[in-house]
Amino acid sequence: MRILITNDDGINAPGLKVLERIAEELAGPEGEVWTVAPAFEQSGVAHKISYTHPMLISKMGERRYAAEGAPADCVMAGLHDVLQDKPVDLILSGVNRGNNSAENALYSGTLGGAMEGALQGYRAFALSQYLGPNNFNADDPYEAAGAYGADLIRKVIAAEPEEQKDYRLFYNVNFPPCPADRVKGVRVVPQGMRPGTKFTTEPHSSPSGKTFLWIKGTNQRVAAAPDTDAAVNLDDYISVTPMRADLTAHEMLEPFKVIE
Repeated sequence: MRILITNDDGINAPGLKVLERIAEELAGPEGEVWTVAPAFEQSGVAHKISYTHPMLISKMGERRYAAEGAPADCVMAGLHDVLQDKPVDLILSGVNRGNNSAENALYSGTLGGAMEGALQGYRAFALSQYLGPNNFNADDPYEAAGAYGADLIRKVIAAEPEEQKDYRLFYNVNFPPCPADRVKGVRVVPQGMRPGTKFTTEPHSSPSGKTFLWIKGTNQRVAAAPDTDAAVNLDDYISVTPMRADLTAHEMLEPFKVIE
């Protein structure tokens, strides 16, 4: 098995090392793991691509490259430049430092990498490690992802339907904010929403008197609807959410037929 991996936390992120171990376990001794990751952190860039300017790509080691672009850029660079015509069996993005459950999924560069993999026609997963009081200061905050990642991916692949629609499935996987021995299991659930939570801005003044805005995050422990990703994560379950890049609100097509 040949696996391409990327992330949004950057080529030196500890979560990428965890993903490398997961990928190596999946690929097996005869397989190959190729890394093409952002040279610098690209958190929050979603499905951004560097459409209007070129990006530098540098070889960092055997099967290891850094690109000055977003995760989606890295996937394209891996498929069409680094690997060129070599077939790829799987694309993995992560392991993100922090969850990409609920509304976070819409901003996530980690998901952007997996989405691009699916748009390119490949099986793709986004993996993220929820952080909280029970694992934030642990010796290995990524313990749950490292312990369960490879086996979970195998199970999802085994259950995946053979026939794929035009917009291929990709998978948003979030590991709960707890040590590996406290993980209760896996739940296949929809994307949730933390009510009342929104990203905001906080102004700061520079010594020259200019105003700069920092983007402020949200409370990640706000209760989401039962049986959604963020809710089951906070109950110490791994969440798996099958996704597509199709943004259509299909249930609203019929009600709006009145305007035709």
